[in-house]
Amino acid sequence: MAIELEAQERTKFGRGASRRLRRAEQVPAIITGKGESAVSIVLDGKKLFNASQKAEFFEGLTLKYGGKSIKVKPVEVQRHPVNEQILHVDFLRL
Repeated sequence: MAIELEAQERTKFGRGASRRLRRAEQVPAIITGKGESAVSIVLDGKKLFNASQKAEFFEGLTLKYGGKSIKVKPVEVQRHPVNEQILHVDFLRL
């Protein structure tokens, strides 16, 4: 079964904005690759954590963003050292 997650555009940047997102159970992320410009997005933290517990998460997933579906693969997942909460994800377009 393929993994699909909803994403929204990220408009505010910086340490404070990222902390506010994480307190609201959101995870900042970025999509890069395929010669296109980088896109900053926000994902639901609980859904992302549940998806990351599955083996197929690291093989690739689909992000629904801006009315289209983007196939991506997580390149780097930053986690909190104590509670394993996801802090940030770098995705690569497939």
